Amino acid sequence: MDKILRIKMSPDQEPRTETEPIGGYAGFGGRGMTSAIIAKEVPPLCHPLGEDNKLVIAPGLLSGSAAAMSGRISVGCKSPLTGGIKEANSGGQPAQVLARLGYAAIVLEGKPADDKLYKIVINKNGVEILPGDNLKMTGNYDTVEHLKSEYGDKICCISIGQAGEMKLGAASIAFTDMELRPSRHAGRGGVGAVMGSKRVKAIVLDDSGMSMRKAQDPDKFKEANKKFVEGLRQHAVTGQGLPAYGTNVLTNVVNEAGAYPTYNFKTGRFDGASAISGETQAETETARGGQATHGCHRGCVIRCSGIWVDKDGNYVTKQPEYETVWSHGGNCGIDDLDAIAMLDRLDDDFGLDTIEMGATIGVAMEAGLAEFGDADKAIELVKEVGKGTPLGRILGSGAGITGKVFGVERVPVVKNQSMPAYDPRAVQGMGVTYATTTMGADHTAGYAVTANILGVGGNVDALKPEGQVDLSRDLQVATAAIDSTGMCLFIAFAILDQQETFQALIDMINSFHGLNFTADDFSDLGKKVLKLEREFNEQAGFSSKDDRLPDYFRKEALAPHNVTFQVSDSDLDTVFNF
Repeated sequence: MDKILRIKMSPDQEPRTETEPIGGYAGFGGRGMTSAIIAKEVPPLCHPLGEDNKLVIAPGLLSGSAAAMSGRISVGCKSPLTGGIKEANSGGQPAQVLARLGYAAIVLEGKPADDKLYKIVINKNGVEILPGDNLKMTGNYDTVEHLKSEYGDKICCISIGQAGEMKLGAASIAFTDMELRPSRHAGRGGVGAVMGSKRVKAIVLDDSGMSMRKAQDPDKFKEANKKFVEGLRQHAVTGQGLPAYGTNVLTNVVNEAGAYPTYNFKTGRFDGASAISGETQAETETARGGQATHGCHRGCVIRCSGIWVDKDGNYVTKQPEYETVWSHGGNCGIDDLDAIAMLDRLDDDFGLDTIEMGATIGVAMEAGLAEFGDADKAIELVKEVGKGTPLGRILGSGAGITGKVFGVERVPVVKNQSMPAYDPRAVQGMGVTYATTTMGADHTAGYAVTANILGVGGNVDALKPEGQVDLSRDLQVATAAIDSTGMCLFIAFAILDQQETFQALIDMINSFHGLNFTADDFSDLGKKVLKLEREFNEQAGFSSKDDRLPDYFRKEALAPHNVTFQVSDSDLDTVFNF
């Protein structure tokens, strides 16, 4: 993984490719790689859909190896949704395949002058850029079926749906899973719109004939990987809760904690939570012949996903994750898992971020476009996006735009990106993360639910402001480092509680790359990535005033705890005082 592939979509000549050594980007991977390239090469004030923006796709430092859980991939750009730097993260097979092909990053740059679509095919023999107009306005599922019929079933794919082609702010990029389904998405920040602006419909990857990446010290690497897997399996969250019930195990937990945003963040509990919980979901999947446990990429040992089938046993979508079940479920007053699964399928097919779309439908319901709880109308609204109608384009632009168009005051966004499934008044550490992360409201940037609700890595009272800044800061640093390795973020549960599992991760990095990395070096990597991102955002015009929650979170008390967000602005401004 020692080279960077640049795909140049020029306005004055045919698209072309250049391959160059990794050079000054050596030591970066995943989010570190995407943010380093964007920070150095993209003008912060450029238009996100213009030729000066770049889209970077990067596997992590351990991707393509035998390291368990190392199949995450990062996508970076200047976000058309937030206007700042963006890293969106996804599972699926492409990270492992891209790394085995030897690429530390793919960089899409420039912009064609015409509206022709292209597909890119990458294998051991090199790179081809081919016409893709036959795939125009095709959903991700049909796109992948077409590519599979053309290139066989040993490939994996990266693609956009109709939303990406229309360059909508909620557009995602799809990554295929082990069964070659486009069910894994780099969802947040409108990264699909940037891929659409480059007129790239799909990237086909084939690592046939390529071997797995080898560690510099194979014996030490194998031993460290073994200890790492043992630690994951011994932890209650990564070894029991997530494999049994998936991420949706959190529905009952967060609802009981009074932190489950319901009816567009009006209250912290949803009466229909048990009907859409992880326990009910897994029971239904098993009874119908689906799968309650499934991995999104080879090498996953947590296996927190699943397969949702309809009442006749037909595949619908991957098991909707907690945040998806919340956004299209409790947030919209919907307690029907089949309806939520259909919304998830539509989002994946059209290429839409499920969090942004669920939050948008919640805002639309508050505006009166539908009644809370009306699942059929919610499905109709998402279908409007796929059709590209004027209403669909508004909704596909995200919650912030939808709120402005329909005059809604209560819009749960930070930096124009919608908040996920944890109310910041009842999980105050998440409120700090939502306000201050470089990415716009993003739970994965610093998942304070760990200590606020789950008691992982310590305990910090979720309803009080004390300790929340330190908690969020530490988690944001750790997350930026984890995202650079290609590791799934869920390993954080185990490494926060088990020093030996964290050490095993460090030992894997060292034995693979021939380094003498320490825990402090791991932290420094996270800080370096955050510093690059912060500097980009500052040059793009962001300031401390953008690191704030909407006012109503300080003014409206959330039931059942009747608490408002209490962390002061002055404290928020200290988060990045490393």
